[in-house]
Amino acid sequence: MTETAHDRLLIIDFGSQVTQLIARRLRELNVYCEIHPFQNVSAAFLEEFAPRAVIFSGGPDSVMREGSPRPPKEVYDLGVPILGICYGQQVMMHDLGGRVEAGEHATAEFGRAWVTPTDTKDGFLTGWFLDGTGREQAWMSHGDHVSELAPGFQVLGTSPGAPFAITADTDRRFYAVQFHPEVHHTPNGRTLYENFVRMAGFTGDWTMAAYREEMVQIIRDQVGDAKVICALSGGVDSSVAAALLHEAIGENLTCVFVDHGLLRLNEAEEVVGMFRDHMNLSVIHAQEQELFLGALEGVSDPETKRKTIGRLFIDVFQKYADQIEGARFLAQGTLYPDVIESVSFSGGPSVTIKSHHNVGGLPEKMGLKLVEPLRELFKDEVRTLGRELGLPDSFIGRHPFPGPGLAIRCPGEITRDKLEILRKADAVYIDQIRKHGLYDEIWQAFVAILPVRTVGVMGDGRTYDYACALRAVTSVDGMTADYYPFSHDFLGETATRIINEVKGINRVTYDVTSKPPGTIEWE
Repeated sequence: MTETAHDRLLIIDFGSQVTQLIARRLRELNVYCEIHPFQNVSAAFLEEFAPRAVIFSGGPDSVMREGSPRPPKEVYDLGVPILGICYGQQVMMHDLGGRVEAGEHATAEFGRAWVTPTDTKDGFLTGWFLDGTGREQAWMSHGDHVSELAPGFQVLGTSPGAPFAITADTDRRFYAVQFHPEVHHTPNGRTLYENFVRMAGFTGDWTMAAYREEMVQIIRDQVGDAKVICALSGGVDSSVAAALLHEAIGENLTCVFVDHGLLRLNEAEEVVGMFRDHMNLSVIHAQEQELFLGALEGVSDPETKRKTIGRLFIDVFQKYADQIEGARFLAQGTLYPDVIESVSFSGGPSVTIKSHHNVGGLPEKMGLKLVEPLRELFKDEVRTLGRELGLPDSFIGRHPFPGPGLAIRCPGEITRDKLEILRKADAVYIDQIRKHGLYDEIWQAFVAILPVRTVGVMGDGRTYDYACALRAVTSVDGMTADYYPFSHDFLGETATRIINEVKGINRVTYDVTSKPPGTIEWE
């Protein structure tokens, strides 16, 4: 639990895959919030956390199943506003004396639905039904449904499959909705969150300026006079983490840039030069290409790749920590989405998507403790913090680059030849994007070299070379993403350049998968 002087909003997670979007919406309103899984929220926790308001997330379970997720009963006696969302609404009704029934075709709803008001005077709905149609679009995803309200509740809005789409007990300031106001398919959902936090008394005082000040003090308190080594990749996350640490502890920080042989073209020289020259940081350039590539030889399973790379990173950092007298901490640029994708935040019930090399703690043999000053921030918040710290746009605006590097853009077995082809193709692709003025419109762009060869014709000769896939997505925080709608002219021009300039590729494809169902990276 983060120490903060700000009012707190507690999000109790019942396992929804979009719980983090609730936090995103609240952070956008400058409201400090934390997500904690239901099984970690006890009466003692509530007393210590002292939330000003509570939100129950959605979830995949049924409240009618014995042993299904529940909040502690003490949450209802805190005297603070509570908002239940989807499963959270059903939990609230079930706990407080209402009734929930199993889904039937007549009441189950999945996808867009239209909510019409039965009472627009309540402050929770201020500004929601303003489009003149007398209804508002919302995103439903429920099988079970509330069939009888708990005592004290009234209906504020209905939909074809949810007669109790919006309900409230205004005396206790308990609100519940059957839909998901956090997703973009509920276009005006932000308004409901604005109304809820306003009624709860939040002033919107949690900013990146405040976070900077608080985190600098937290780092100093945690580290003391000890030395810290920082895992530096040159990406936005590690750059901001390094800048924040440098402000907190100054010369007691040493950055280690690991060149694992999986970097983009000229990346090592650019990153090391950038941090030494611009930020005047102490940077060790660890050239460990042979170590990593040797260990990855013959490896094709994506999880094995990630875990191998993660293990070797730890070994390398240990090696250099042993050379720095007084080094007792390892700092990483771990972000909230990394934690959520690797395992639900703080051990919650949502599903693991993939492991991250920088999540999961450190082995005891290292003798180092972790410092993760960005662990509860989303990517856009990190960029805002970077600007607050005075980092130049060239740092802040860089597309994300994963710690495992090109290893997860090379599905199947990794070879040095494939990596070299991939580096050159990626350089051409990014050059094209910059030449067309599209770099800042795109969240992340890269080439993946595919584990297949295809027949082609170049000049009068037959080729049998690799196919590659171009990937470019738009996103806000990396939790969801859509493919970037390049023109066919751009794609044709880029494919021609790659095939002409990169020996070893004779076919280019474009990946138009969104996230979900795909991930941004290929592995």
